[in-house]
Amino acid sequence: MGTTEGLSFTHLILAASPLAKVILLLLLGASVISWAVILTKRSLLSRVTRQSAEFESRFWSGGTLGDLYGSIGRDGKPEEGVSAIFKAGYEEFTRQQGASGRSDPEDALAAVQRQMRVTQVREVERLEGGLSLLATVASSSPYVGLFGTVWGIMTAFIQIGAAKQATLAQVAPGIAEALIATAMGLFAAIPAMIAYNFLTRGVERLETRYHTFAEELAGIVDRGLRGHGSQG
Repeated sequence: MGTTEGLSFTHLILAASPLAKVILLLLLGASVISWAVILTKRSLLSRVTRQSAEFESRFWSGGTLGDLYGSIGRDGKPEEGVSAIFKAGYEEFTRQQGASGRSDPEDALAAVQRQMRVTQVREVERLEGGLSLLATVASSSPYVGLFGTVWGIMTAFIQIGAAKQATLAQVAPGIAEALIATAMGLFAAIPAMIAYNFLTRGVERLETRYHTFAEELAGIVDRGLRGHGSQG
């Protein structure tokens, strides 16, 4: 590493110290994992958003809740998002209707809302899974890279101090090797941070959609339990 010929990116990595290589491998692994989470979560959010929009369109098309419930699962797709909340609420609604002689309408409505709320929480948790990993990568990768940079620069200065004469050609490879760790840290952190913010906003929008739908369904269920609704 004593000449400028050693300043090629590949050669600097191959000639790096064992600690620097470990740090680079950790950051590379963090980047690969974060990209896997990004692509998986982006696909999940798109699918759930699309399915929720389709289900809400059918929900407000004017059919009965019973017919809508009977259509669930016919397309072979698993219940996700709004359809899962509807299924949980409708099944509890039918149980409460069967026990209408023993249940107060307000207690029955509370039971339906509780089932929808539990399902909503599970759906949101499923959407949020992996986002904490992106936040961890985004916040910690620059510091891991900085540690590698500090260690590399410290090593370079020790070598300079041990040499009687130090030229730029002798110093540059060590400094360049150290700075690669910072670049790798930013390479891992920046996409993770951007994706975390984007995906978090997507989850928040879906959570609001779930809550709004659950409230609307609760109103219909309330009328049905009190005998004022025509749906069910």
